[in-house]
Amino acid sequence: QVQLVESGGGLVQAGGSLKLSCVGSGRTFERYAMGWFRQAPGKEREFVAGISRSGGSTKYAVSVNGRFTISRDTTKNTVYLQMNSLKASDTAVYYCAADWRLSDNVPVEYDYWGRGTQVTVSS
Repeated sequence: QVQLVESGGGLVQAGGSLKLSCVGSGRTFERYAMGWFRQAPGKEREFVAGISRSGGSTKYAVSVNGRFTISRDTTKNTVYLQMNSLKASDTAVYYCAADWRLSDNVPVEYDYWGRGTQVTVSS
């Protein structure tokens, strides 16, 4: 089992940047594929980005492709989400997620979740 703690959220103007971090507990962090999801008020949670165990594969939602970058540092048990060119529509609570994997791909479903960090983009 892994516990996840997000940080880095905040208030930023449209066009600005933020970098979210998610630290995972445990000694087997490298065995988990990681993902970022978000949930805006009144909307369902949606996939934002995912990264495989090795970091060799990544996937992005169409809405953030080219603006957001997911990465991981296994030595620090941390996954990052660099968010550039932020828009008001990116305002949401952002959640980190983990899925224990044998294969090195980006999963669709995740088993473990953090509590989230608020990102607010002012227009």
